[in-house]
Amino acid sequence: MVRIQRRKLLASCLCVTATVFLLVTLQVVVELGKFERKGFQSSGLQDRHTKMEEAPMDLNAFLKKEALTFNRKRKWELESYPIMLWWSPLTGETGRLGHCGADACFFTINRTYLHHHMTKAFLFYGTDFNIDSLPLPRKAHHDWALFHEESPKNNYKLFHKPVITLFNYTATFSRHSHLPLTTQYLEGIEVLKSLRYLVPLQSKNKLRKSLAPLVYVQSDCDPPSDRDSYVHELMTYIEVDSYGECLRNKDLPQQLKNPASMDADGFHRIIAQYKFILAFENAVCDDYITEKFWRPLKLGVVPVYYGSPSIRDWLPSNKSAILVSEFSHPRELASYIRQLDSDDRLYEAYVEWKLKGEISNQRLLTALRERKWGVQDINQDNYIDAFECMVCTNVWDNIRLQEKGLPPKRWKAEDTHLSCPEPTVFAFSPLQRPSLNSLRKMWISSFEQSKKEAQALRWLVDRNQNFSSQEFWALVFKD
Repeated sequence: MVRIQRRKLLASCLCVTATVFLLVTLQVVVELGKFERKGFQSSGLQDRHTKMEEAPMDLNAFLKKEALTFNRKRKWELESYPIMLWWSPLTGETGRLGHCGADACFFTINRTYLHHHMTKAFLFYGTDFNIDSLPLPRKAHHDWALFHEESPKNNYKLFHKPVITLFNYTATFSRHSHLPLTTQYLEGIEVLKSLRYLVPLQSKNKLRKSLAPLVYVQSDCDPPSDRDSYVHELMTYIEVDSYGECLRNKDLPQQLKNPASMDADGFHRIIAQYKFILAFENAVCDDYITEKFWRPLKLGVVPVYYGSPSIRDWLPSNKSAILVSEFSHPRELASYIRQLDSDDRLYEAYVEWKLKGEISNQRLLTALRERKWGVQDINQDNYIDAFECMVCTNVWDNIRLQEKGLPPKRWKAEDTHLSCPEPTVFAFSPLQRPSLNSLRKMWISSFEQSKKEAQALRWLVDRNQNFSSQEFWALVFKD
């Protein structure tokens, strides 16, 4: 114990001595500094300014050298990788080296790369595709790629053969596209099988005392599919709870009124209480299938579907949805729904696949298994990444072919890559909604004019020269 106390005392003395030494040294340095500053000032102000200005000059030289090094590196990269120029600024990225397996491409929205010799492909987002600015003249090695997952009403020109065949690569909702996005609203098989939101039929029957058998939730009113006309007529034959802006007769809780809340847990639980939901698309196109169809299947609600004529190819099982196209009139549909509503055995036939977790549609299973992208899955690329890599990989394949002295493979879109018939209207009670007539006619006339616009655009692009909007519209209305 005595030795330990002596060691502690010795250590304390050493600490005190070191502290005193540091304080004395600091004081000496301060005094020397004062002396040197006085000597510096006595040597003249001009000399001081000269020395002060020299430091920034050296720093600027250093920064310029670094910038030069960076620019040389970036220039070297651009000389080594094909450039994919997003002509529609969808990604907002001014420059990114994207890796696609063993290949890599430089992706950018910077249009100054238009004439760069390494620019190989132009990427377009369908909704933003317009005639005001196109990368013309188009060189032989310039591929055009279209990404369009949205409704045809956003840009009808794309849905006509003269325009869709301008593109080499496509990623659309059509199964025939080079990168099909048909299942873009479906995360996977497990969400279809999930019983998380399923309300037992016995509970739904009790809820029928306060709820209609059918629910409708739409806030995009009177679209090209004319769905609101059908629902309006259907409401004369069967009760429908309508929560959206269109034909609304019931209100959602205040916190769920924002359309963004349609993915909220609270909204899902309200919809899950219903037996049937009117799942009507805003447009009628093959393979254009949105969350309106997939959401009720996830929630255990039977969709009464109107939209894609090819919907049968995507049903989880043969009896998982009621198809409006199979009924000649809303009155017949209403009668069938009332029959199912009053007969538990008949109703359960439409949810049996979910209760058993059995999905028999091999096309659907294969599409989900083979797609190269995921939905809300951080472990997979999203479909924009997959689109970029599809183009990048194909461009590299052609580069390798040319390096071997072989001709490049020419990719070309077909009219089946975006296929939508002309909008039609239902003839139900037209006089009861006179304000609707103008909207109905608008979609039909818009589609008709888009045919002329497509033909005019194709002629101008094939000429392979820049053109003005005046030239374009003169061609559209020349007749």
